[in-house]
Amino acid sequence: MSIITATSIMLICNCISGQDSLTIEWDKMHQSKIQSLEKFNEAKFGMFIHFGVYSSLGGYWKGNNIKGIGECIMRYGEIPRSEYIKICKQFNPIHFSADEWVKAAKMAGMQYIVAMPKHADGFAMYNSKETKYDIVDMTKFKRDPIAELYQACKKYGLSFSIYFNYLDWMDGGNGGVIDYENKHPEEDKSYQYWANTWDPSPVSFTEYFEKKYKPQLRELLTKFPGLQELWHDMPMKITRQQSFEVYKMVYELQPTILDNSRIGNNFGDYWIPGDNIIPEKLSGEEMKDDPINTAKMGKIYWETPGTMNNTWGYRGDDQDWKSIEELLYWLTEITSKGGNYLLNIGPMADGTFPEASRERLKEIGKWMSVNGESVYGTSCWIVSHEGPTFALINGTDKREKEGFNANITPRDFWFSKKGKNIYITSLKWPESQNILIKSFNNLTKDEQNNIESIELLGSNEEVLWKIEEKGLKVNIPLTKPNSHGYVLKVSMKM
Repeated sequence: MSIITATSIMLICNCISGQDSLTIEWDKMHQSKIQSLEKFNEAKFGMFIHFGVYSSLGGYWKGNNIKGIGECIMRYGEIPRSEYIKICKQFNPIHFSADEWVKAAKMAGMQYIVAMPKHADGFAMYNSKETKYDIVDMTKFKRDPIAELYQACKKYGLSFSIYFNYLDWMDGGNGGVIDYENKHPEEDKSYQYWANTWDPSPVSFTEYFEKKYKPQLRELLTKFPGLQELWHDMPMKITRQQSFEVYKMVYELQPTILDNSRIGNNFGDYWIPGDNIIPEKLSGEEMKDDPINTAKMGKIYWETPGTMNNTWGYRGDDQDWKSIEELLYWLTEITSKGGNYLLNIGPMADGTFPEASRERLKEIGKWMSVNGESVYGTSCWIVSHEGPTFALINGTDKREKEGFNANITPRDFWFSKKGKNIYITSLKWPESQNILIKSFNNLTKDEQNNIESIELLGSNEEVLWKIEEKGLKVNIPLTKPNSHGYVLKVSMKM
């Protein structure tokens, strides 16, 4: 006679449902974060900041132009660890001002900042007690920029978040690829690209993970309570158990913080479609690169990180700056689909923003000061876009090679909703005052009859409108609150 224990029954049920014990435990923690996810999604627009020792090189090492994204120059240039330490010791961003950075984000209408305590070079941009390889112990600067940013965000009312990379080219954080290779010797080795294979640390990833990664992450989460999100990156070949351990540790220290999908192995709270990628639709097929567990999620929360030019960390030779129109397209296209836009700044070696970045933040801020109501706290409408323009935004490399070729017209409209209001965004003023919005034919006759009023954001002029057979016809006032298009606010009776 066999004895069926409660544990056996649970394991059988888990197999049937396709969930193991880690997924079930993760789901309980994840479900408790719904309020945090809603608050995060309402913010819509944030600033990503890539700033570190790599910023002082600006894409050059020993007089050579090292191709590739600026923050990864140690890998592209295959800089030995001992040489990189010499570079670290010279790092001195004398003009860094946390207040100025946060005020610039606030000026642009951004609601949160994701700063960078540690990128793949392993250098701690905060005062770490777990290593001497940090900005306070090793440089002339002797200050903690992450702590200063944390306080400045509190001062100016922005949410604060941190980025923390699994890779650590100095101390053995190779994303588990070496450990993985030992167990899978016949597999293609292309996954090794981001590991330090030119001057590797002698420690295993598991040793690094236990003795540096987790202690530093614990240190940060203890030092900076109340974080909005934890921006993981480069999980590479870390194990499912390791991803879960990170999620659980983070939850125990800050139960309301959100982990992005790059925590690895489907344990994230929200999805990152990819660098400079806007998804065409939200589906399992779209999520193949940075997947999340969608079994019980319902609404999928997501955030696209994007660059102002073609790099994240500062490169002095990258002057391919996105225009204001293009940046507003990214913001509008993403938020009309229900996502968040995390726009990156790569500060220079002295700790200041490039002038081109400041100019764009200022112009975006002018647009948001008039039209931000159509962004913050909104959700998807029946459709996200109407019009002839379609731009496949499919990654940093594609944008760098092909540029931005969308020919935005006055017949392109983007939609969002909040409460009883529907917002119609156009990034081009029409040549005549009359416009036609065909998507309002998606509403029933009763819904069309419930339109109470229409106003132009930023204007007190009367807006004339009527429902016709082809859609909603609107007579736009002559006054232009902002040169980069306009937003109509449609108020419904119900």
